[in-house]
Formats: sequence, structure tokens, C-alpha cells
Amino acid sequence: MASDELAKKLQSRLAATQETEPRPEPKHSPVQPKPQEADGACGDSSSELSAILTRRQDINEGNAAPRLTRVFNPYTEFKEFSRKQIKDMEMMFKRYDTGKDGFIDLMELKLMMEKLGAPQTHLGLKNMIKEVDEDFDGKLSFREFLLIFRRAAAGELQEESGLMALARLSEINVSTEGVMGAKDFFEAKMQALSLGSKFEAEIREEKEERKRQEEDKKERQAAFKQLQSTFCS
Repeated sequence: MASDELAKKLQSRLAATQETEPRPEPKHSPVQPKPQEADGACGDSSSELSAILTRRQDINEGNAAPRLTRVFNPYTEFKEFSRKQIKDMEMMFKRYDTGKDGFIDLMELKLMMEKLGAPQTHLGLKNMIKEVDEDFDGKLSFREFLLIFRRAAAGELQEESGLMALARLSEINVSTEGVMGAKDFFEAKMQALSLGSKFEAEIREEKEERKRQEEDKKERQAAFKQLQSTFCS
């Protein structure tokens, strides 16, 4: 009996000793980044930095205009167009801005020209954007879109160019406000005032004509009543 109790005590003491001893932790090899992922990240960062430095150099040398951050008001900047014309241009711009990001990119311009019935080549589309792309971002803002119609109205676009086809096929009449292909904005405004004065003169003539007709009608009615009273007396 004594030997059994001694054996149990030894076993319990051995078990307690094993529990208190620290167990060796499994060794894990450090995770090494994949060479391709590391190289790709470095490549993206370097290309972005290179693009930023290149653009900054172009701005400093006068080859690129810095991006404008001011608020754009089309009604005050494009005074040669009426509010209705600008609204029509805005509706057209938003219709083809399928990405809803406030710009018309190359693919959206491609779709627009196809819908208008004047499809362009890839190089032709790039040239269309380049001709009015003031901030060199490779896409059209709404202001740059309005520049197309300003230049078309001023006769500054080549007749066979893609931008001229866009302006002509858009069904937005930019000549109704007196622009008429004028080369100068003030000349256009003078033409607009001239057309407005002519329109007002025509309205006055119509009113005077109606007034004369009413007076003639009253005179005829008075003459008829006088003749009628003569026969009845």
C-alpha cells in the first residue's frame, strides 16, 4: 500500500513539473513579399512620380496650363450664348457623360460621334479632345465642351474637322443670338442688338397695323349704323 501511494505521488509531481516547464514555440519563417508584387508597387509609384514631375516641368516651361480650381459659371463666361442654348449644351453633355464624373472621355466621345452619325477614328477622337483640352487631362470638361460651340460660332474650326461635325450635328443653333460666325465677341453683341431692335420694330408695326384695322372696323360700323338710320327714318 505504501509503495502504491508513493508511486501516485511521484506521478503527480512529474505531471506538475511538465506543466510548469515552458513549451518551445514553433518556429515560423518570416513571410517574404513576392518579388512581382514588390516590383509592381515600385513601378506604379515611380510612374506616378514621373508623370507628376513631367507635368510640373511642362507647366514651368509654359507647355502646359495649370489646372484651374476656380468656380466656373457658364452664363457669365459664355455671354454670347443664351441661357437656353447653354442649357441645351449642358443636357447634351450630361447625356453622353455616362460615367457621371463631369467629363467626357475618349470612349464617351466615340459613342457621341457614332450617335451623331459622324464616327471618328481613334486618332481623330484624340485630336478632337486635344484641340480644346486646356488642362491636358485627355478628356473634355463642360467648359471645354462649350469652347467647341464658341469656336464653331466664331468660324475658327475647319469645315471637315470632327469638332465642326459635332457642333453641326448637335442640333444646337448657335447663330440665333447674333453670333453668325463673327470673329469678335463685341461684333457678335452688336449683331445681336441689331437683330433685337429689328424684332422690336416688327412688333411695333404689327401692333400699329392691328390698331388701324380696329379703327377701320369701328368707322365701317358707324357708317353702317348711320346708313341704317337713314333708311329707317
